[in-house]
Amino acid sequence: MEILIKKATEQDFPQVYALIKEFAIFIKTPEKVAITLPQMLSDKDYFQCFVAIDGEKVIGFATWFFAYYSWSGKSVYLDDLYVQPEYRGKNIGTRLMDAVIDIAREAGCKKVRWQVSNWNKDAIAFYQHRGAQIDEVEINCDLPLV
Repeated sequence: MEILIKKATEQDFPQVYALIKEFAIFIKTPEKVAITLPQMLSDKDYFQCFVAIDGEKVIGFATWFFAYYSWSGKSVYLDDLYVQPEYRGKNIGTRLMDAVIDIAREAGCKKVRWQVSNWNKDAIAFYQHRGAQIDEVEINCDLPLV
């Protein structure tokens, strides 16, 4: 199995969108997906994504963006990382995360930050194995603007 990791193109967006909805079901919050495929295409200059491809099929993705934190400086925020269940355990999540980390290093970032659901023990173990520090103190806040 030859899995290709590459930057997503507009042609990949329909499959990425389907995986975003699949991921939302996996994390038990499908009702929170407010984005649409036309919006993703309209926002293509802001949508940063790596995809894992098996043949013609997108089987995983990592979305990210540059951020600036007042305590640490320029950083990358890993928004979502998802690999379809049948492809897990094959180093694909690691390769997607490495692509994001490489972007951060190339840009001179100080860190990569992300969140993980506290019930997702497999993901927590994956991140800790990578050397991540899991912060159990901070709480996410969202202020919807629409």
